[in-house]
Amino acid sequence: MLRRKGASGFSAASTAEEVTEGIDGAGLTAVVTGASSGIGYETARVLALRNVHVVMGVRNMAAAKEVKDAITKQNPAARIDAMELDLSSIASVRRFASTFSSSGLPLNILINNAGIMMTPFMLSKDRIELQFATNHIGHFLLTNRLLETMKNTAERSQKEGRIVNVSSRRHKLSYREGIRFDRINDQSGYDSLSSYGQSKLANILHASELARRLKAEGADVTANSVHPGPIATNLFRHSSFLTGIINIFGKYFLKNVQQGAATTCYAALHPQVRGLTGKYFADCNIAEASAQANDTEMAKKLWDLSLDLIDR
Repeated sequence: MLRRKGASGFSAASTAEEVTEGIDGAGLTAVVTGASSGIGYETARVLALRNVHVVMGVRNMAAAKEVKDAITKQNPAARIDAMELDLSSIASVRRFASTFSSSGLPLNILINNAGIMMTPFMLSKDRIELQFATNHIGHFLLTNRLLETMKNTAERSQKEGRIVNVSSRRHKLSYREGIRFDRINDQSGYDSLSSYGQSKLANILHASELARRLKAEGADVTANSVHPGPIATNLFRHSSFLTGIINIFGKYFLKNVQQGAATTCYAALHPQVRGLTGKYFADCNIAEASAQANDTEMAKKLWDLSLDLIDR
């Protein structure tokens, strides 16, 4: 089942190295959030392997140094840097974007990968429900702040810019109404899995509305979302029950990290994706998202809500 190939020629069993084989990313610069572990680490490693200059946006700079050392040990030619980024903090996101913009670096690829999953109810420093704040609002603000650099880079280099939001099939398990617009920060009715689903639904809605806006202004930048597949990563750390199940049965139905990073790397680098925007990918092929994820009115409403939350 994992090996059944789709129209792209790739399958759920394809790895990030396989889907980028023969692609030279020399001259490209990418920002990858959450690159210190899991599929973010593998995404950064493979992009660097394909000669992309990778800037890791990470909360833990000590972990980032270990990642950088490991990647450069394996690939001495790798161009990889790290900058501090806490996506749950609006101030931290603004600092990162400001520092990056003033560095003078170009930006061809933005991979909004970092995420948390199934946390108990908590509010961020900015008083926004933590999963929504980290998985969506932080990336929404980061993208907004880096967009001019991306558009300018695309224009100067004559190379399409690509934004990739790492979502999840769990977007189909959001709250009944999809996004709880009037109750984002309401503890009553909070469910950790539904809240995670809500944040992943927001990732797809963000990419599709962004794609619509970029297309309307004629910018050579695309925005897509991806489902990496079921993978055993430390995302499950907040559920001891799920961790136990995964430890016992995971090898039979979960992807490894190399397979989990494949769709992200495919969407970021592969020539087959050229010109495709506002799409949802799974297993390196265009896939079908939920009806709520295709709701353009919900996408516009979420955009407005997100602007309100970052401007408070």
